[in-house]
Amino acid sequence: MKPMMSGAQIRATIRARAAAAAIAATAVLSALSAPVAHADTPVIPSFTDGYGLTQVTDATEVHSSTDFTITVTTPQLSGRHKIRVFLPAGYRTEPARRWPVAYFLHGGGGTVDDAAAAPALRSDSMITVVPDGGLKGWYADWVMQRTALGAANWETFHISQVIPFIDANLRTVADRGHRAVVGLSMGGYGALRYAEAHPGLFGHVASLSGGIDFGMAEIRAAVLATELNLTGAWCAVSSSTPSGTGRCTGYGPYVDSDAIFGSPYPVLDADRVWKAVNPAAPANLAALTGTGVTLYTGNQGPIDHFTEIAARTVKDRLDVLGLPSRLINYGNGSTLAPTCDGGHNYGCWAPALADYIPRLATEFATAS
Repeated sequence: MKPMMSGAQIRATIRARAAAAAIAATAVLSALSAPVAHADTPVIPSFTDGYGLTQVTDATEVHSSTDFTITVTTPQLSGRHKIRVFLPAGYRTEPARRWPVAYFLHGGGGTVDDAAAAPALRSDSMITVVPDGGLKGWYADWVMQRTALGAANWETFHISQVIPFIDANLRTVADRGHRAVVGLSMGGYGALRYAEAHPGLFGHVASLSGGIDFGMAEIRAAVLATELNLTGAWCAVSSSTPSGTGRCTGYGPYVDSDAIFGSPYPVLDADRVWKAVNPAAPANLAALTGTGVTLYTGNQGPIDHFTEIAARTVKDRLDVLGLPSRLINYGNGSTLAPTCDGGHNYGCWAPALADYIPRLATEFATAS
């Protein structure tokens, strides 16, 4: 028989049990108030710095598990620069699978977020990477590095840093047959130029409304307009801005008219850099042997009137060289989509990409 507890012992026991109950209740309340991890909580791959790129750790934007943006710094460029990534839906559920990659280059005055205006870029057949190209980077290592924008080695950033960085951090198929470069407007120039200058990297290229013939004074003038930040003329004469976003955001601070490619004037070979990087030059086009080439353009408005001429020139010269290519001139847009007016805007580019991306997926699937 247990001895009876004294009153003091009973009170002590009650206090101990009350304290234990309070601790348990606190634990329950803490558990209830803690964030709950749901199955749909976005989870993105982790990235390791390298190839001259350093991540800004507090600047990552997670839109979903298949759509996120990281921000990096590099000695090749002043400031911070975003890289947006669209992953295929199966990236997480098929951990042993590797994927082809399409690099999408935005237009002048644009940003990596412009890619959201083209739903086809969110393909379940490939990874899509959208690197910052600057408001007027023109996908080039600038002749002048001491402008108001400071360091401006855009080609080095994309080719020598972003591509190996992506291959190191994502499950890519890292060969030319499974890597494409696609761009529009300024990015259309960049895409064709990169494919020519680095044929070992890209097996597929598409240029949409691209400024792809530097032999045309009008296209050189478009480059100068971005250097001098002449937005007014573009916005006054066109319902769409050069980037196609519908926003007259400008091209950033004024820089010298010779800053990107040197002097544009064909006097005493002063324009030698323009000639060397001209995508329409036959010597450059010859580098596209074995590359899938696709060109899209309308012919309406003050911009696509000239991109049509440039696209036809490139197509004709590819034909002379005996290099297969595909030109889709949708004219006033009536044959492309109800949203397309044949002008320089995503109303045309989104359906053009909807035509191109499935074709690219097929080419990826059959690449050796």
